[in-house]
Amino acid sequence: MRVVAGEYKGRRLRSPRGFATRPTSARTREAVFSILGDIEGAAVLDLFAGSGALGIEALSRGAAHVVFVDDDAAAITAIARNVEDIGVEPLRYLVAKADVRNAIPAREYDLVLIDPPYAQAASLSPILARELPPLLRAGARVVSESDRRAPLTLSLPVVLERRYGDTLIRIHSADET
Repeated sequence: MRVVAGEYKGRRLRSPRGFATRPTSARTREAVFSILGDIEGAAVLDLFAGSGALGIEALSRGAAHVVFVDDDAAAITAIARNVEDIGVEPLRYLVAKADVRNAIPAREYDLVLIDPPYAQAASLSPILARELPPLLRAGARVVSESDRRAPLTLSLPVVLERRYGDTLIRIHSADET
């Protein structure tokens, strides 16, 4: 797995061993960031970060800061190694081992990337729908990735939806009503 575009383009990323992490494909990452457009200077929250591929892609494309959150120790190790190996400045990221059910870092974000384990999407939907809105700046966007047969449902309006095989990508806006 490699970074698709930007400052770290082509850099190799590690993924945690085993089947607990399902990294977002390069094709899907490229499509998501093409849709998002300019994210220069954005504050980003990467929930269920896994390998950190989505958040690192955001950093590579000019995000100012990314908070990576995952509750799996192997994922946290992979993220820390990835940002270190590609040379991301430590002030541009924070890696937090936390369960989003109990601890979403309280800051304001311009972009939130959510890629939970597909099997947990339904149980996480009410928690995320409640916890996310206070963390979003005006104009913020939320990108959710889930199985198209059991999508993650948030209380924020969907402004765009795309399918990539069994993967459903939804882009939500904090400002749409």
